[in-house]
Amino acid sequence: MKTLLAISLFFLLLGNLKTSACSVVYYIDPQTGNIYIANNEDFWYDTKAYIQLMPKTNHEHARLWYGWDNFAQGGINEHGLFFDGAVTPEQEIPEGYHSPKGNLGDRILASCSTVEEALIFLEKGKIALKNAHVMFGDAQGNAVVVEWVDKERKLVWINENHLVMTNFLLSDTTRGNYPCYRYAAIEKQVDALKSNETPPSFLKVSNVLGPAAQIPKPEENGKIGGTLYSSFIDVTNMEFILAYKLDNSRVTKIDMRKAFGKGKKRKIKLE
Repeated sequence: MKTLLAISLFFLLLGNLKTSACSVVYYIDPQTGNIYIANNEDFWYDTKAYIQLMPKTNHEHARLWYGWDNFAQGGINEHGLFFDGAVTPEQEIPEGYHSPKGNLGDRILASCSTVEEALIFLEKGKIALKNAHVMFGDAQGNAVVVEWVDKERKLVWINENHLVMTNFLLSDTTRGNYPCYRYAAIEKQVDALKSNETPPSFLKVSNVLGPAAQIPKPEENGKIGGTLYSSFIDVTNMEFILAYKLDNSRVTKIDMRKAFGKGKKRKIKLE
């Protein structure tokens, strides 16, 4: 993890910091079939973020999510279903649909096991997002980004063993936030992974987000913003790592099989 965080710190941002930014990549190693996920969450540094572990019950899957204010920004459950969201230019949602209420991510992880089940969950509840898109990925190698543009749902599926999401609409790049240097940098790193003759390690896959990290800096309002945390998931082996504020000394590692097996609710504060 020291290598990963050191690499991240070498990349300084071009232009202004965007505290509502986010970078997510879902990657399947073409040689081994192992599935990896990485995410940078860029937000205000005074945010009280935490990791929440929820136990399995008769009606809910065991799950892990990360976020703040009792709201899951992203997470994964015992079946390997993952989700994360990112802000996008605002659009009109379909007629008859509504914005989510409560902790939507937690409800999806508690109820669904696959990408298809997550899509059905959203459609059954007539749920759509006006100013964000969401990525789902699962342990079977399925991944999709769901967007709502001009009152229509758009699905962008995984292609060539990977799927990347930042803050522009993949289905219509003319709507704003494009071109995105973070997206281009991640794609370049992924191409380098694929050209390697040996299977990548968990660490090497995690490093694809290094160029997308945002170094903390003060904004005009005086608040500090940057990459609040980076999460890394080995879906195949159910390993989770979270690095807080690009700090080598603030790394949380969780063996999810063991954690879910304990059957206990647990909140891990990152401060």
